Amino acid sequence: MKRGMRHPSQLGWSIVATASACMLAALWVFPLLWALSTALRPELETVSATFHWLPRTWTVEAFAKTLGAGNLPRWLFNSALVALLVTVVTMAISLMAAYAFSQLRFRGRSLLFGSAMLAFLLPFEALLVPLFRTMHQLGLINSYAGLVLPQVVSPVVIYVFKQFFDAIPADFREAAVMDGAGPLRVLWSVYLPISGNIVWAMAIVTFIGAWNNFLWPFIIVTSNEMMTIPLGLTQTYDAFGVRYAQLMAAALLGALPVALAYVAFQRRVTQGFLAASGLKG
Repeated sequence: MKRGMRHPSQLGWSIVATASACMLAALWVFPLLWALSTALRPELETVSATFHWLPRTWTVEAFAKTLGAGNLPRWLFNSALVALLVTVVTMAISLMAAYAFSQLRFRGRSLLFGSAMLAFLLPFEALLVPLFRTMHQLGLINSYAGLVLPQVVSPVVIYVFKQFFDAIPADFREAAVMDGAGPLRVLWSVYLPISGNIVWAMAIVTFIGAWNNFLWPFIIVTSNEMMTIPLGLTQTYDAFGVRYAQLMAAALLGALPVALAYVAFQRRVTQGFLAASGLKG
């Protein structure tokens, strides 16, 4: 066989993998394109008995009415604020906890880490009642603090950071300690710069998760003004009836900031997940 030519079995697997990737991409893109197509139609056309892929009459009326009706701008602001606060606090707590579990030696460290990892076994739904009672006792119902605080502890992020810190040579920390640096200084000046990509990756994942969270806002929010965008979209039925174009327009507007954030930081997210298995990037 000539050099550079692929074995027939390898070529066959490449074709299958490429076809599978294209099929999955089509399955992912089709609902988005259909939502966009629906949002760009007049309302009467969305309930037409005649099926057609593209709008016969193109219009942005649904977007204009969605932005002008209800509290969509306020819902977007609430989602952005809550997701940003959750991301910042989660990263701070997770970095400090992971550094302590990975690099510091203290009594009960393994027990505490094991207890934190037990949260993997607890679905969030099992914590709804105690969390709600706690927020109620603290007077945080229908508040930004009530929305943010229950979301800031993430065992997954702590575990990822700890595994990454475990792979960093101890010489870095020892050199900083010999220079008189304390734990926070070592974390900030040594470990954080090395972990930049994985921190960005976890931050984007956390931000998207907080933005899309529906269950906890549904439990803790009691007023229309405090709703986030996933919760607010459920109110569009009451505000718009069965106006599918406006419903799709609201859904697209709600997803747009997250999509833009992911596109902007896609390279960092990819590098971060690659770095999770080593010290690349």
